[in-house]
Amino acid sequence: MYSGGFPQNLSSERDWRVIVLSCRADKVTIDQENGQGVLNGISGHDVEHKGASRGRRGRGPGSRSGDRSGGRRRFGSRPRRKKLNGERHPGPLYGALDLGTNNCRLLIATPSKTGFEVVDAFSRIVRLGEGASANKNLSDDAMDRTISALRVCANKIKWHGVTRHRLIATEACRIAENGLGFLQRVKEEIGIELEMIDRATEAQLAVSGASPLICPEATKVLVFDIGGGSTELAWLDVTSGKPKIEAWTSIPAGVVTVAEEFGGIHVDEKVFAAMRAKIRPIMQEFSKKTRNFCQGESSPCHLLGTSGTVTTICGIHLQLPRYDRSQVDGCWLGGDDMGAVTAELLAMSHQERAASPCIGNQRADLVMAGCAIFEEIRAIWPTDRIRIADRGLREGILTSLMQEDGHHGANT
Repeated sequence: MYSGGFPQNLSSERDWRVIVLSCRADKVTIDQENGQGVLNGISGHDVEHKGASRGRRGRGPGSRSGDRSGGRRRFGSRPRRKKLNGERHPGPLYGALDLGTNNCRLLIATPSKTGFEVVDAFSRIVRLGEGASANKNLSDDAMDRTISALRVCANKIKWHGVTRHRLIATEACRIAENGLGFLQRVKEEIGIELEMIDRATEAQLAVSGASPLICPEATKVLVFDIGGGSTELAWLDVTSGKPKIEAWTSIPAGVVTVAEEFGGIHVDEKVFAAMRAKIRPIMQEFSKKTRNFCQGESSPCHLLGTSGTVTTICGIHLQLPRYDRSQVDGCWLGGDDMGAVTAELLAMSHQERAASPCIGNQRADLVMAGCAIFEEIRAIWPTDRIRIADRGLREGILTSLMQEDGHHGANT
């Protein structure tokens, strides 16, 4: 199972892989761990996890194939704990839901010796913030799509018997005039209460989720999260061995908002340059703060990116036949590697980008906006060491909840 911390003593078994974290870019080791959940592709990509077991149909909430009752029979009684590695889970189950401008994502996990192990997961592109930056309101279609996804998440939380959870909403609900009204609708129709977090909390959770991937030898690191409606940047001091946020900012520009302003389908060099120019002044302002912590130097030891943009670029660079989380999360890339993929994507047509197995139709109109934001980050904070994280707010939520209960990193 995916570990939220540093994997140890992994056995060579089938199913899915986790990356053993390594500081050296040329020595990222991949081991096998026997588990019961397939998390390949879960990030900004549209993936739905149908229950915790591979090859067992009709055993998860919302499952249809192989289950004539549609999964309803389990909702009437107390849910039984899932079996992982042949044993029932003795510990509590935690849930983390991140409702962003573009995606609705859920993770359910249990504490382990190395951090936590994922029991179930769900991710669906809902585009809740579609048009919200211009219209200042969430559209009816976008809200309906999101309600449908949230219903699946609520069923999973109930079915697994999650003992503690945190369910958050971010930029789309923050900027929309009917954002609070939508959250009330979710509460009334589905029975779950979403917490609208501020940008400072979002930046903090992004750092918490990605920080296990910080190189132990690093002293200063820039963590960035390119979202749908905003981009969070956090400058970390790691000299004490524990990451400390010295400066952070949230830029009101994400892949959805930038693509809506400049168009995401026909993106040539002129449009791409305009995207970058719009973002540049805000990032340059933040770079003045980061120089204060480095005696005038702006370059971090390495960048740490957590977003669908960087995981997509990494997947394309690795020439994956389909997106594979186990090969992307924790991967080290050089600046030239990332720049080459951006140039490759810029030379493609919209149809060619949509045909890429690491992009797809639903994200083809957003990927160049993400690349524009990322290229500005690389230009302002130049470094040839970039670590890719297919993890973020959900992992940060799970870590913080388990730490509050004294369970994180403990076999409970």
